[in-house]
Amino acid sequence: MGRIKACAGKVGLRPTVVSVFLGVSAVGGAVIPALAQSYSFSNVVVQGNDRVDDPTVLAFAGITRGQGLSAGELNAAYQRIVNSGLFQTVEITPQGSTLVIKVEEYPIVSQIAFEGNSIITDEAMAGMVKSQTRRAYNPAQAEADAAAITKAYSQTGRNAATVTPQIIRRSQNRVDLVFTVTEGAIAEVERIAFSGNRTFSDRRLRQVLETRQAGILRRLISADTFIPERVQVDRQMLRDFYLSRGFADVQIPEPSAALTRERDAYFLTFNIQEGQRYRMNNVTLASEVPGIDLAEFQKQLVIKRGSFYSPTAIENVTTRMENVGVKQGLNFVRVEPRITRNEAAGTLDVAFTLVRGPRLFVERIDIEGNTTTQDRVIRRQFRTVEGDPLNTREIRQSAERIRALGFFSDAQVESQQGSSPDQVVVNVDVEEEPTGSLSFGVAYGASSGVGFNIGFSESNFLGRGQYLGINIGTGSDSVDSTFTFAEPAFLGRDVRFAFSANYTETDDDDEDFDTKSIGISPSLTFPVGDYSRLELRYTLSQDGISDVDDVSYDDDGEIDGNGSSEILQREEDLGDQITSSVGYSYSYDTRTNGINPNGGILLRFGQDFAGLGGDVDYVKTSVQAVAERRVRNEDVTLRAVFEGGALTMLNDQVSTVSNRYFGNSIRGFDSNGIGPRDLSATNEDALGGNYYAVARLESEFPLGLPAEYGITGGLFMDAGTIWGLDDNVGTDGDLVDDDFSLRAAVGFSIFWTTPIGPLRLNFTKALKKEDYDEERNFDLTVSTQF
Repeated sequence: MGRIKACAGKVGLRPTVVSVFLGVSAVGGAVIPALAQSYSFSNVVVQGNDRVDDPTVLAFAGITRGQGLSAGELNAAYQRIVNSGLFQTVEITPQGSTLVIKVEEYPIVSQIAFEGNSIITDEAMAGMVKSQTRRAYNPAQAEADAAAITKAYSQTGRNAATVTPQIIRRSQNRVDLVFTVTEGAIAEVERIAFSGNRTFSDRRLRQVLETRQAGILRRLISADTFIPERVQVDRQMLRDFYLSRGFADVQIPEPSAALTRERDAYFLTFNIQEGQRYRMNNVTLASEVPGIDLAEFQKQLVIKRGSFYSPTAIENVTTRMENVGVKQGLNFVRVEPRITRNEAAGTLDVAFTLVRGPRLFVERIDIEGNTTTQDRVIRRQFRTVEGDPLNTREIRQSAERIRALGFFSDAQVESQQGSSPDQVVVNVDVEEEPTGSLSFGVAYGASSGVGFNIGFSESNFLGRGQYLGINIGTGSDSVDSTFTFAEPAFLGRDVRFAFSANYTETDDDDEDFDTKSIGISPSLTFPVGDYSRLELRYTLSQDGISDVDDVSYDDDGEIDGNGSSEILQREEDLGDQITSSVGYSYSYDTRTNGINPNGGILLRFGQDFAGLGGDVDYVKTSVQAVAERRVRNEDVTLRAVFEGGALTMLNDQVSTVSNRYFGNSIRGFDSNGIGPRDLSATNEDALGGNYYAVARLESEFPLGLPAEYGITGGLFMDAGTIWGLDDNVGTDGDLVDDDFSLRAAVGFSIFWTTPIGPLRLNFTKALKKEDYDEERNFDLTVSTQF
């Protein structure tokens, strides 16, 4: 970072005292104060100016020769010259018929430098200041620049940082402007406390906040620094949390932030006034607009009686109804949810009423602040375009969609009157934030060993809202590389186009063959309902196995050397197989955007049909169902998962290890630890199966540790199996047992969420297994990025 050495003493910035001399005039032998006079000058003289010419000074003053001026008007001329910001002293002196304007120009800024900074770079600070080189030095602007840098430090948690602007005088009326920074220490949030919360525990409420308490990883967790702006976001998030759970009257006043005696930490306290919790009672529909058929609107009343009040649920119903109105051509009909409280019963009645709204149109949509992101990326978040009737609810939802993109640190959407009373201009003001990342990491898995990876991702590629991801990972015996590109608005529609390519190669010493796979897969995904999506895809891949251990026999026909199953050897003889398939997946997911904040479900069903060219013909079907719910005031999470798959080969073909299922989905067993196995082969190879099914029940709960440690516990139980082979004739003609045989295991988990990656420890005990199954009683997965 460039530094400036002072050749002269540094001069601190202080306001310069300037004077205006109006003088006195003699009239009739009496001396009368100038303030009682009026003046008319035949000549105006400017003195002391070097860079600023005389006409410019006179233009600032607004004075012309021969103009009659009062003392007040002279003072106004003086103020105009001062306010130009070009002069540090100004004197105006009437001398008979001549007005003398004497000025002293501010020096020119020769260079701007920063001293004492390490957390924020010179380049970043240069982007914050508005003082410029080769321009006149302005003390007020320098002070404003110092305040902007100080604010940037406060956003990093360094509230004690100070920034002092100083000048170093040079020759020829030039100065160097230096911002001297004292960064100070990070002010941490030592403790987050709550008062008034009767329903939810402190631990649950801390999970809602972005701010974290300082813990054992305080040197690594940036979220435990005290940032006033983030505290305000936390306050709103707490309010939204309570509102979505039925507390319609919740109030959260300004939180209390007490600084410790050492001034290096804060004690943050949120006072929560929960109020009464309400359930929904009568939900009705009415119309104040004559001639409307309410049948289609009635179908949108999906709020269940007895459910907790939720603004999200009411907003969803309102939006659905207004969409129905638009489809019926009722452009200026609005839906007003009118809520009636019954405090004694703790219920709310909601009457959705169709009313006629004002006739307003969207004149235009103006977007500012997007230096990288293209306008069209932001505009496509609006369902409204120029010329459409104004729907204020749709504008609010568009703002939420813009924020949800993840491209902006802030996004404000406001409307104002346009060129006529029935026209509205929608103003969008965004603030960009970084959207790309480059990561280098190391990972460890009990089965894969130590591996390294490098990854690049950009979620707003070239400002087009596109995703680009490249990841290259290596293990002790594997290579796994992927490339992904996605366009979320293909052809300007709500259709996601994605293209992925992968290359995988394994050379596992624990297995007696190597695998290689390379493939590409373009896909299209689009919504088919409020919570459901459909994906259509095509996949082209080349897969195969090699270096399968041969079986050797002695003269008596007995096996006398290591060898793999003859089933694998026959598959190796097939060589690399090209698979060309088309497929689809339907998903229904209410876990993240559903109206129930305590849980949700995921249903997914998909099929792939291979045989559109290539060497392989099959139908592969997969199904998954997930149900999740929080109980005990949301401190405990319960989850149930079922998934299964079926591979059906066509045209008398047999499945291979490249497309069969293996046992990596049941905890308590090795990745290839269950399923059909050729026990007559020396290597007792795992062969996989054409079918698999597994059910998982698990819970996650607090262990009584401080929430900022991010450590919780869990219990789980898995039950399932893998079975079925097209070719089950193993070594020496023995039949491989590929029947359905249930396995089950139970275990305890420790979850640790850290800023350097998630860590999970599973301690497992198999309850039901086959003698030849390979167990794993402990499993650790940790991923570290640095």
